[in-house]
This record gives sequence, structure tokens and C-alpha cells, in this order.
Amino acid sequence: MPLKRYGDDCALIVVDVQNSFCPGGELAVADGDQIVPLINHMMQFFNRVILTQDWHPAKHVSFASRHAGKQPFDSIQLPYGEQTLWPDHCVAGSHGAAFHPELDTSQAQLIIRKGCNPALDSYSAFVEADRQTPTGLAGYLAERGVKRVWLAGLATDYCVAWSALDARAAGLETTVVDDACRGINLNGSLSSAWAQMLAAGVQRLRSDEV
Repeated sequence: MPLKRYGDDCALIVVDVQNSFCPGGELAVADGDQIVPLINHMMQFFNRVILTQDWHPAKHVSFASRHAGKQPFDSIQLPYGEQTLWPDHCVAGSHGAAFHPELDTSQAQLIIRKGCNPALDSYSAFVEADRQTPTGLAGYLAERGVKRVWLAGLATDYCVAWSALDARAAGLETTVVDDACRGINLNGSLSSAWAQMLAAGVQRLRSDEV
């Protein structure tokens, strides 16, 4: 096994590598399963590994099935702003919510479950969609002296990007590992997400550069 490259001030955050987002899932990201071996390899270089997990109640507000006449990928206005509607996915306790079976979860020190409030979506690993409710991840990292984070997972243009932007807002040096992510690219969302991340100072690397 390779020696750890990074000390306790560094963390790898693995975002939502769950069955719902992998081929065959309810909200599958193309080739989403292909990132798993890259992530497992990168885990060996970090003392601190954190996994995030979408964990929605069955009647979650982001599900198109909750809104009469609406289809997946429509948008509606909710009290906290615009909400894209999704197919039912990552329902708490379901097969879809489970991590991809080949993901090495034994390396994780922490699992952050998000999207648990039925009335509030949560893309970011740090702050829910109302942009006010923290998940607790920023405090966890601060208490452990983490100053640098690397992110990988699904999907690049949603949960990875929102997490990366919030990591920067929390004062963390932030890198997204491009080939260890996959995007949805809904109406140009992938290029827009990268533009926002790079403008915020997020670094973009490949897994062989980590």
C-alpha cells in the first residue's frame, strides 16, 4: 500500500457515490461507476476521508412526483429559491441510497447525510439549499485542523460543485479531481459549474496529479 501523502490538515471528500447516481439508478450519471476505482486508489493517500450521502425522505420536496403536473428536470419556486425537480432517488434506507458496492467505505472517518429535511434540498456537503442550514461538515473540519480538501464524486455540476464553492467560502484550499467526477450537464450546467469553481479559486487536477 502506498505511503500516505497527506497529513491531518488534508481531507478527501467523496460526494454521493451512490447507486441512484450510477448506471441503472433512478438519476444515473453517465459513466458514474467508472470513478470508483480512481477514488478507492486516492483514499490510500489520505488519513482523513469523508463520504457524503444523499438521504431523502420518501416524500422529499425535490421529487417531481410530489408536484402535480410536473416532470423530472422541471423547475419550481420554493421558499428558499428555484428548485430543479428530480426523479425519486436516494430514498433513505433504499438500495438507491446505498453507496456503490465497490466503493471502499472502510476508509471513511465520517459520513455526512444530507437532504434529510423533507422540505429542503441539499446539494452541498457544507450548507443546505436555503444557504443557511449547515450540515456540520465545516465545523468538523475546523475542529480537526483541516485546511485543504480534495473533492471527487457525483455529480460534478451539482453536489460536487456546490460543495467545492462552499469549501472555498469556508476558507479551505480546495481541489476538484476532474476525472474522479462525472457530470449531468443539464442545459449547460457543467461548463457553468466549472466557470464558477475556477473563478472562486478552486483548483482542477486529475487523479494522477493528486
